[in-house]
Amino acid sequence: MAFKEKKTAHEKSDSELVRRFKTRPFLFIGTFIVLVIVVVAFVLVPAIVPNSGFGRDVDLTFGYYDKVAISYVPGNYFAQYYEMVARYRQNTMNSENYSYASYQIWREAFEGAAIHTAILHEMKKSGYTAPSKMVDRDVARLPQFQENGRFSAALYRQMDDNQRLSLWRQVQEDIAKEHFHADVTGLLKPAAEAEFIGKMAAAQRSFDMTVFSVDSYPEAEYAAYIREHSDLFRSVHLSMITVNSNEREARKILDSIKNGETTFEDAARAYSKDDYADRGGDMGIKMIHELSIDIPEETEREKLISLARDEYSDIVKTGSGWSFFRIEEAVQEADASDEAVLEKVRTYVRNFERGRMEDWAIAQAESFITLVNELGLEDAIAQQGIEKRSFGPVPINYGNVDLFTTLASQPVSELSASASDENFWKVAFSTPVETPSRPVVQGSNVLVLFPKEETAIEESAIESITSTFNSYWLSYVSEQALQQHFINSPKMEDKFIDIYFRYFMNQGE
Repeated sequence: MAFKEKKTAHEKSDSELVRRFKTRPFLFIGTFIVLVIVVVAFVLVPAIVPNSGFGRDVDLTFGYYDKVAISYVPGNYFAQYYEMVARYRQNTMNSENYSYASYQIWREAFEGAAIHTAILHEMKKSGYTAPSKMVDRDVARLPQFQENGRFSAALYRQMDDNQRLSLWRQVQEDIAKEHFHADVTGLLKPAAEAEFIGKMAAAQRSFDMTVFSVDSYPEAEYAAYIREHSDLFRSVHLSMITVNSNEREARKILDSIKNGETTFEDAARAYSKDDYADRGGDMGIKMIHELSIDIPEETEREKLISLARDEYSDIVKTGSGWSFFRIEEAVQEADASDEAVLEKVRTYVRNFERGRMEDWAIAQAESFITLVNELGLEDAIAQQGIEKRSFGPVPINYGNVDLFTTLASQPVSELSASASDENFWKVAFSTPVETPSRPVVQGSNVLVLFPKEETAIEESAIESITSTFNSYWLSYVSEQALQQHFINSPKMEDKFIDIYFRYFMNQGE
């Protein structure tokens, strides 16, 4: 170690630095820039820190990584990061957005400190410590110790011992972090991978498109469904009592009602353990398909709805215990002209027969494709009275890679989830130009694509994409993934919301 707590050790290290780096002109500007920003921020940025009323015993520990505290302490990495972000955002803060901006600044600083803590902890666990000679070298390169392009022992000795020790440790941490990032993001990049990414943009297509919404399922189809499945939409008015102890207890309550010892309503309020107890057991009017939740067995359901008004069922095993029912109104056939019945049918089909709706939309798309093949796209659109959408040119950009044009940048909302759909890209780029594609299901829509034109981009553009992928993009994506890995790690205990709202929420208002 180049710097120890004792002064004699400092003096020894001082002479070592002077001897080793006196003639070296190199600059290590990263740490210096951070220090300058911090100093300026303290002067220019209004403090958004706990006021003195909290006292010195306030513990601003916003979380832990693998049980290592992530705390805000004046002068530490968390504090420096906070001041840097606050300085950057100071011109965007005003009385209207103060609370939100303050939250965002503190959250960003916390995440930066959390990742910093996690990396240093993982490096420590791996047994890595930045060599003292390497730290000495980088300290000597700091601009504040340079004079005429060389390390100045005089400038170096002007700094307070404690400040030098703190600076030395900060540089040591920076080296450890750089080593970690080099190991993670400095992996070999196969040349074939960059070449493949570049060729993704080689061919681009422009498209016209028509959309057939699954949710446009017509009323006539709902009415047809009622006719086909009228048994599901019969209705019956029931009351119910459920006990969760045992069948014997349920039968005892049923017998007491039949014997006139108590009323159904009073027994429901006193003993029932279901959602209808407070209403005296009244379930209201239920459609037959709705009874499957409380009575899973179809034979039991059919036996129940065959009873007459005021009759009681036998004890039935239900999902929540043992139950029995009283018929308040006998079963009624579905009335397809009743709007309330129709609405329940719509809900049932949307929730349980979505495939039927999708098949209908696909059939509409297929009829349109037939018409396009007969009349051409524009005449078919005019005859059908449907809207044409256009997008492109776009390459095969699976996953919305931001190295080139993405589907997300196109003004067509129906494509919002298409970028990660392999089938969409296969259809889009295998369909011959000026030919309608087969129907493509995308969420709640069925699309028909009509490729208008295919163009090839210049070789220089492909080379630029390949170069960007190698020099910047892959490292950037790796860095973002690394940050999310730490923030979402099971080792991370995030207490940010609790601490922030406890100490900071009402400040500045």
